[in-house]
Amino acid sequence: MTERIDTICAIATPPGAGGVGIVRVSGPAVPEISRALTGMLPAPRYAAMAHFLDGQGEVIDSGICLYFPAPHSFTGEHVLELQAHGGIHILQLLMRRVLDLGARAARPGEFSERAFLNDKMDLVQAEAIADLIGSGSDAAARAAQRSLQGVFSEQVHRLQEELTSLRVFVEAAIDFPDEEIDFLAESDISQRVRQVENNVSDLLRNAQQGRLMRDGIVLAIIGRPNAGKSSLLNALSGQESAIVTEIPGTTRDVLREQIDLDGIPVHVADTAGIRETSDVIEAEGIRRARQALGAADIVLLIRDATESAGPDEALFAEVPQGVRAILVANKSDLLDPPALRKRMEEEPREQVWISARTGQGIDGLKKRIREAVGASDQAEGAFSARQRHVDALLRVGQHLSAGVEAMEYHRAGELLAEELRLAQQALGEITGEVLPNDLLGEIFSSFCIGK
Repeated sequence: MTERIDTICAIATPPGAGGVGIVRVSGPAVPEISRALTGMLPAPRYAAMAHFLDGQGEVIDSGICLYFPAPHSFTGEHVLELQAHGGIHILQLLMRRVLDLGARAARPGEFSERAFLNDKMDLVQAEAIADLIGSGSDAAARAAQRSLQGVFSEQVHRLQEELTSLRVFVEAAIDFPDEEIDFLAESDISQRVRQVENNVSDLLRNAQQGRLMRDGIVLAIIGRPNAGKSSLLNALSGQESAIVTEIPGTTRDVLREQIDLDGIPVHVADTAGIRETSDVIEAEGIRRARQALGAADIVLLIRDATESAGPDEALFAEVPQGVRAILVANKSDLLDPPALRKRMEEEPREQVWISARTGQGIDGLKKRIREAVGASDQAEGAFSARQRHVDALLRVGQHLSAGVEAMEYHRAGELLAEELRLAQQALGEITGEVLPNDLLGEIFSSFCIGK
């Protein structure tokens, strides 16, 4: 346990009125604060009824007091939880009294940070707490809970062990320079590195799925006026989020809606129809539509299926490099089956044929969106992950690929050993065993104050 000089405190429940509000205290001064505030130190891990007293001995409130002595607490330090009535004024009075008794206000995420620094959890598990609190769907909450339970960390540690074994083998060979080339060449070292590389790829796919469940994707609906963009937004969201009329140019601004696409949060932007216009307001809406296009992960390029012109190549050319585009032919319900089949056969590009009005083809479109971002239908066993985890795993894969190349083409054992070391260092960044400068502060600054 890391003994810290200062004692921290924070209101751990959201602002506003409620039946119960919690003030959390952590640090070496907890026993003294408890005695001064309540006149006692409760038995460890037993709920005790107490009066919370101010500096003149007057009762601020009455509630429940819980004491968790170090190291058997969330932070690994002495922890006191004061459960009072949930009025914001009461909690502020209680907080002020704890501060007067020598504590200081906690920084965002400082309780979780201390838990990490005191080896109560690794960095992935600490981040999973914030992910669980902020989860936007049932699937995201379950994934965050699995990361909190250590599912992601266990797989990272397994890879660490495999890399350690490889490094021991390679560096032992380097210690015998007269035999190094033959020893490494005659071994299956390249195959072993490739196997670890495959395991990293599997973990990377799972981490990317977890990142999608946590962060979601940004999807922009782009097209000409009256193509059915607002109708598609309504069909995807399942509610009348946008006004739909036959009048071109109804949408003048970017309308945003968040939907749950089978466990993946999708931030949908319905944009103004892109066309030449002299209307100043509509022109601003078109400018914002192009801005939304550039910020999207996926763009739905929607067109009127009853028009024979096919996909708008000018709009298609506006999609930035790296942004996935899905062509959508709307209003297919207005074509009779023979005409629809003929139109589909004539189109030069693959498209998803839908009717936003009737819902025809919407399930197929959702499937295409999931495929476009690499989402798997197998969410069972998924864990939450962040972009920094994905970036670290990508670097691990790059180092392993470079190591295989150094071995197979140059017979350079020293280079292979260095790439293995760098790969192991990148893995250590995920769990916090290796910490770049300022990473810790950056991560915990996004947490709740009381967590």
